[in-house]
Order: sequence, then C-alpha cells, then structure tokens
Amino acid sequence: MVKRVLLASPRGYCAGVERAVETVERALDHYGAPVYVRKQIVHNIHVVRDLEARGAIFVEEETEVPAGATVVYSAHGVAPTVFTKSAQLGHNVIDAVCPLVTKVHVQARRYAAEGYTIILIGHEGHEEVVGTTGEAPDATILVQTVAEAEALDLPQDAKLAYVTQTTLSVDETGEIITALRRRFPSIRAPRKEDICYATSNRQWAVKEMLPEIDLLLVIGSRNSSNSNRLVETARTAGVPSYLIDDETEIDAAWLDGCETVGITSGASAPEKLVTRVCDWFRARGVTEIESHRLLEEDVTFRLPVELRRELELAAQ
Repeated sequence: MVKRVLLASPRGYCAGVERAVETVERALDHYGAPVYVRKQIVHNIHVVRDLEARGAIFVEEETEVPAGATVVYSAHGVAPTVFTKSAQLGHNVIDAVCPLVTKVHVQARRYAAEGYTIILIGHEGHEEVVGTTGEAPDATILVQTVAEAEALDLPQDAKLAYVTQTTLSVDETGEIITALRRRFPSIRAPRKEDICYATSNRQWAVKEMLPEIDLLLVIGSRNSSNSNRLVETARTAGVPSYLIDDETEIDAAWLDGCETVGITSGASAPEKLVTRVCDWFRARGVTEIESHRLLEEDVTFRLPVELRRELELAAQ
C-alpha cells in the first residue's frame, strides 16, 4: 500500500517551453484567433488542447498555413527551407525555437561552413533532429547508438565535429561521445555540451530520488523525448517506471507492493498535471506528499524578437 509520494525537484516546464507557450498565448491576445502553429508547440497533448481551445490551429507543415497568416514555429526548431516557404507565402512568422536549440543550429552551420562532416547524436524523426539536419543536410550523419558510432565508416583523419539533440539521456550520450572520441581522436566538440540544463537537471533529480522510491511515475506525452528519457533513467537503475499523460492513465496494479512512489514531469508538462496526480493519491488515502528536494531553476528566455517588437509598438 502506498504510504508516501515524493515529488522530484526540479520537474516540469523549462524556460524554453514557458517561452514557447507564452508566445502562442500572447500572439493570440495580440492578433486574435486564429494563430497557426507549425507542429505541436511543445510535446504535450494537454498544452496543445488548451491552446486549441483559445484559437490556435496546429498544422504539420507551413504550406498548410494560408498566405499572409500569422504562424508560430515550435520550440524544437525548423530547417531553413521552412523559413523560405513561409516567406514565399507571405506569412507573419514568429519563431519560438528554444534558444538552446538555436545554439545547436548555429554550431552545425559553422561546422559545415568550415568543411566539417557533422555527427548529429539524436533520435531519427524527432523534430529537433529534422531541423538541425536541415542546416547542413549534405554534411550531417545521424548517430543514435554506441553501435552506430562504432560502425561509422569514415577515414581516421576525417574532418569531424559532433553536435547533439538537447533532450537526450546524459549517460547514453556520454557513452556515444566516448566511442566517437576513441575512434576519431581529433573530432571537434561543442564548447559547451548541447544537452540542455533542464534535461540534465530532471535526470539528476530522478537519480537522486531513486534509492527512496519503489516506483516512478513520469508525467509527459508519448512524443516527449525528455520524458521518455526520465522513464529510462529509472528503469536502467532497476526501478519500475511508467509514462502517463495524466492521472487517468495510472494503473492501480502498478502500485502493488509499493510504499513510496516518486513523481516527476517532463519539461513540457504543466504543473497542474502534477497536482492532479497528487490529488489522485490523496483520494486513495495518501497524506504524505512532499518534495524530495527543493531546487529552483532561475533560467528565463525573452519572447521572440518578432513578437516583442509588435507588442512594444502596440503599447506606444
């Protein structure tokens, strides 16, 4: 029987997600509905539904947005070709890409301009990987695993550099980088690692909590890379873990034999979902619900420059 619930800290929204969601909200306030959004603004179904209710229209491609309309690009970033197509359609573009993803794009462009072959560590098909690859498609090779790093068929003296998706497992990525450096000792590395502070912090918080819990529930959507990595972090350490969108997906059978349950949430999951899961446990008699540690993140990002200019003009 569950007696205690521990809440990981930090958890939930990161600065890039807060900025992206606020961008759509402020755009709706300023321009009025509809405001189009290319892809899910962040990978959370609850956030998407809430914004749809306010008048946001989510599309898969910029070519689905009517000529001259306002379109927000998601936090995951886009390839340069997307900007080109939007310009041809006369879109009012607001780019809500996370600044930490932009940093990776800039690195990729710089490496390509200097004649490097770029090893991109990431997950095939993820929007962030698609966008980063688009910066230098002919010079980029995707590597997803240590085995793929070992199998790279490149000359020993090849001019190589690597970048990574920002939402990967810190430990798994470290293993891939170790393999790359062993095989290609002169490979260039980013000056500062690409895995974002929020991804690293949330994985660290889970690891710190694992010795005290019997089960971990991760609140996040199926397509959220960083949420899936939190589940993997627990399972790798031998602690059962499940990814849930909200309290309706909790299977009571998971809790058999569990005294202490840990809860965390991915970087795109709003805190109200954590509250709802805690209420689910309270309704079943659990009174001991507390933060494992209290660690505040003080990172903030300004709104996209296109929207800031518009709002400043409107305020004059």
